[in-house]
Amino acid sequence: MIQFYQRLKKCIPAAVALGIACAASAPTVAQTNEFPNKPIKIVIGFTPGGSTDTVGRQIANSFSKILGQSVIVENKPGANGNLATDSVRRSPPDGYTIFYTSIGHVTNPLIYPDAKYDPIKDFTPIGQILSGPNVLVVPASSKFKTLKDLIDYGRANPGKINWASSGVGSSLHLSGLLFMQLSGVDMVHIPYKGAGSLMPHLLAGTVDLAFPNLPSGLQLADQGLLRALGVTTKTRSGAAPNIPSIAEAGVPGYDMSTWYGLVGPANMPPAILQVLSKAAVQTVNEPEFKERLISQGFDPKGSSPEEFSAFIQAESVRWAGILKTMKVKIE
Repeated sequence: MIQFYQRLKKCIPAAVALGIACAASAPTVAQTNEFPNKPIKIVIGFTPGGSTDTVGRQIANSFSKILGQSVIVENKPGANGNLATDSVRRSPPDGYTIFYTSIGHVTNPLIYPDAKYDPIKDFTPIGQILSGPNVLVVPASSKFKTLKDLIDYGRANPGKINWASSGVGSSLHLSGLLFMQLSGVDMVHIPYKGAGSLMPHLLAGTVDLAFPNLPSGLQLADQGLLRALGVTTKTRSGAAPNIPSIAEAGVPGYDMSTWYGLVGPANMPPAILQVLSKAAVQTVNEPEFKERLISQGFDPKGSSPEEFSAFIQAESVRWAGILKTMKVKIE
């Protein structure tokens, strides 16, 4: 019995040491397997049913399969996405609340005094998902058959053309601002609360033109309800090769892409960011997802956090110059 206790006493230090080593390594294993261990929320700053919401839900479905965890969508419309942006900004940087955002992410702070956030410092870029053109459309009954018709009339009749957007700072608004700046056509802006609310007025001819996203504009043009005069990107879209670019049709230098990507709150841990970034890239590279985007005229991206961060910074600089020149700011 004495010999047994002596042997046990010799084993205890080794057992304790092993236990300490296991305990020390346990958090690392737990941290690796910890995320995600509960549902993830993707916030979208627009109402359900639009193209932004549709793609956002496709991303959520893909993330759920890749991460093996529920991923839900929370629509938080209002103030051109500012309500959603602020809610994500104030969320914990634990990866469980992320934001499917758009070009308004960088332009809203330049336009809205209440948008008190820094698009670079207050968020962690995860990855750009897509970019694509908007399209300049007029009612099917419009006297403007070509972009040249519109420009010639607009230059000769300042303020006689009105154009609709889905709100100040939206991609539809930005497309129109850039068009006025580069074409020399002075038009009257009529903001609506969303693209859906302006469409009936555009179809009825109450407003002269708009710059909706290509999928929605193209669908109505194909039905003969609208006439497409030009896409906003510098080259034609593969989804609509018969529609010239605005630059090609009479406004040299015109180039406007609407884009979407995922961001989270600032200071997201690198390990969690890596998990989400990989899921985003994998989602964009899924053949079905990619094919769907391309068929709608979008350009799939799947960029890294570093690439998306550099892109956001470049867009911030670009639009700061344009909006200052156009004197666009809500007081």
